[in-house]
Amino acid sequence: MTANSVGVADELASTGGHRPLLPSLDPFYRPPGGFATTAPGTILRSRKIDLALFGIIPQQVSAWQLLYRSCDLHGTPEAAITTVLLPLGAQPDEDRPLLAFQTAMDAVSEKCSPSYALRHGAHALGSITQLEWFLVANALRRGWAVSIADHEGLHGNFGAPREPGYRSLDGIRAALRFAPLGLGPDTKVGVWGYSGGGMASSWAVEMAPSYAPELDIVGAVLGAPVGDPQQVFDRLNGTVYAGFPAIVIAALRRLYPALSSLIDHELTPDGHRFVVHAENSTPIGALIGLAKKNVDDLMHRPLAEVLDTPELAAMFDDLRLGNTTPACPLLVVQPVHDQVIHMPGIDGQVARYRRGGATVTYIRDRLSEHFSLLPLSTPTSLEWIADRFAGKPVRDAGDKTVWSVAASPSAARGLLEVAVTAAMVALGRPLRQQQPTAPRIASARAA
Repeated sequence: MTANSVGVADELASTGGHRPLLPSLDPFYRPPGGFATTAPGTILRSRKIDLALFGIIPQQVSAWQLLYRSCDLHGTPEAAITTVLLPLGAQPDEDRPLLAFQTAMDAVSEKCSPSYALRHGAHALGSITQLEWFLVANALRRGWAVSIADHEGLHGNFGAPREPGYRSLDGIRAALRFAPLGLGPDTKVGVWGYSGGGMASSWAVEMAPSYAPELDIVGAVLGAPVGDPQQVFDRLNGTVYAGFPAIVIAALRRLYPALSSLIDHELTPDGHRFVVHAENSTPIGALIGLAKKNVDDLMHRPLAEVLDTPELAAMFDDLRLGNTTPACPLLVVQPVHDQVIHMPGIDGQVARYRRGGATVTYIRDRLSEHFSLLPLSTPTSLEWIADRFAGKPVRDAGDKTVWSVAASPSAARGLLEVAVTAAMVALGRPLRQQQPTAPRIASARAA
């Protein structure tokens, strides 16, 4: 099926006036009959949308949503959605790369889906995606196209293995086929994500060699990309960050029968309320409402005894990253003193990639913590991706422990530019590319 806008009636229904409908109520998200027979990445429907910071401050960019064919954890066809962007006034005949940014959705609640949270009029207080927009906007000012897929799917499967990769990769396929972006099969693609977005980005580059080998993914930046979810669960349980593993439990109960049985039979009534709270919360809401909750106190028997069952051990093995090797070079950034995702888990993920033959530049930051490293590492991340777009070889593969990724003249200049972009976003100023990109050569496009 070709990319067609929804009809006028559907379009009016989907916008609900000035406030967008939640995905479960929006007819745009419902795939047409027969979509399952189409190829992965086939565009099923498209529409132009308006973005706004926190749903309030209109953003001056060119933005569309694409509904496309993808698949779930078991390979069953499903519809997925991505938000695709161009700098304001960008010409589709210019040659530009595509950045696939995976947000830290970190929620089951549909209001945290990027396709909803980024829209004008959205009510998604506590969504991390809305905060990340300050940083993603820097890619548009570089003249890049951007794809932001709802990588958790329509049901908020936070923490699920593989399927974030399928949805992100099929979102890239859809973006390359969407004529208004002016991209094509020869377009260079970069991948970027941090924390939960780094986990989704890891799945994207792990699945790409087998699932989407035709994509020209030239590099990926993985920030604090989780590594081993069981280690994160064990360390965060009972801490002020207990809301994060709670959301994963709420999300994965639908995918793993062993976890569903555990919730049904092992949790106390307070434990069931704990899971329901996590299921309906934004990430920030879960952190506030579930701080210091210990799952041991919410179960009929000790947590360690339950986690030791073969079924749950197999589930955590399935969730562990690094058992499949990406084909593209990687930049991994990680705080040494990360209070959410501890460094040994990332060390293990990097080691597994290297054993498989991947080229990995691994930077560990001594002074940053989990929430500060994303903005501080943004200049380094974007410059590294820009070098891959330019075809420059990776010269700094290996491990490097620094006091701060911001402690260099070039990083300081980059942070100043990030601050300027953030001010433009906050003021609703036009996000135009700073320098013109090269005109597309017709023969290259035809090839």
